[in-house]
Amino acid sequence: MPDQSIRPFRLDVDQTELDDLNARLDRTRWPSSLPGVGWAYGVPRDYLEELVRYWRHEYDWRAAEARLNDWPQFTTTVDGALIHFAHVRSPEPDATPLIMTHGWPGSIVEFSQVVGPLTDPRAHGGDPADAFDLVLPHIPGFGLSGPTQETGWEHRRVAEAFGELMRRLGYARYGTQGGDWGSVISRELGRLRPSEVIGVHLNLLSGAHATSEPTAAELVALDPGERGRLLASWARTQEWLRDRQGYADIQSTRPQTLAYGLTDSPVGQLAWIAEKFKEWTDPRSGPVDRDHLLTNVMLYWLTGTAGSSARIYYERAHAAYWGGPPEPSRTPTALAVFPRDNFIPMRHIAARSNNIVRWTEYERGGHFAAMEEPALLVSDIRAFFRSAA
Repeated sequence: MPDQSIRPFRLDVDQTELDDLNARLDRTRWPSSLPGVGWAYGVPRDYLEELVRYWRHEYDWRAAEARLNDWPQFTTTVDGALIHFAHVRSPEPDATPLIMTHGWPGSIVEFSQVVGPLTDPRAHGGDPADAFDLVLPHIPGFGLSGPTQETGWEHRRVAEAFGELMRRLGYARYGTQGGDWGSVISRELGRLRPSEVIGVHLNLLSGAHATSEPTAAELVALDPGERGRLLASWARTQEWLRDRQGYADIQSTRPQTLAYGLTDSPVGQLAWIAEKFKEWTDPRSGPVDRDHLLTNVMLYWLTGTAGSSARIYYERAHAAYWGGPPEPSRTPTALAVFPRDNFIPMRHIAARSNNIVRWTEYERGGHFAAMEEPALLVSDIRAFFRSAA
């Protein structure tokens, strides 16, 4: 019988790994760059040089490691893959179990600012009835859950594995939450296990935006406000396909080739991730904290998971179901819409295959909601599960 044990885990990176990183940073071979082009061609050299200087001389991994170790962490093996997760229980006895899933290029570091308010609302000015027991897994192939050792780890298989994880933890009823890949996995878990998942809370919903030019018939059926929003959604999609889709195309087709550069060069790994944290965030929310960004990068660098985390794109793009309509989900679903996320979702599109019971649009925030607008995200999660319980 396969080993189903849950094993305690504690981060303790060998100093030789950190010494090697510093030596590589000291030997960085910088490319030429064009003056006056900003971010149009990619990450500007002066921006990255300053970030690397901070990483090398001021960033403190040991402090970050200690903060992560404040969370009880564990590993278990599901379907042949090692899964690392934090399990932060609430002091409240009737807390709602909630599995929160990160995306790419993220990690459980994304949730640093929401764990306290969600698990212990009493200590953060909230209602103790809104407390959650949190399960924060790394997706197989990502960070401390990687690298994976076989093909086939697309989002449906991940959702099945996370359902098994929740069973092993003794949770018969629970909620799911996520953005980016975490939203796809969280939705799928709710679809696969509607008798177990009480609600799905998302801050991104894949496929809910305009994926093709709206037809005249589609536009005329909408009120003027929604018509304008749909046209804006299509414009945002066109911008994405023209200027921002490249990373996904590479990871969907040649993740192994990409992995050599990112696994060998810490500056390459930093640039590949930092670009997304810059472009996918809302300036009105302020920049993502540099230490949080670098801790996130460190979890990719130290585990050598640039390639295995990218494989989820490849596996989805080459799965038999890819390109077809989404399988419908009847599980109650909430979407928190942050305006500077990568796409503009449309409720009438989302409702075609989702049981949308809550739809909240915010005035600021982007793709990394838990890092950019933690208070708004916490409030929305609380409100949804208060009604779903």
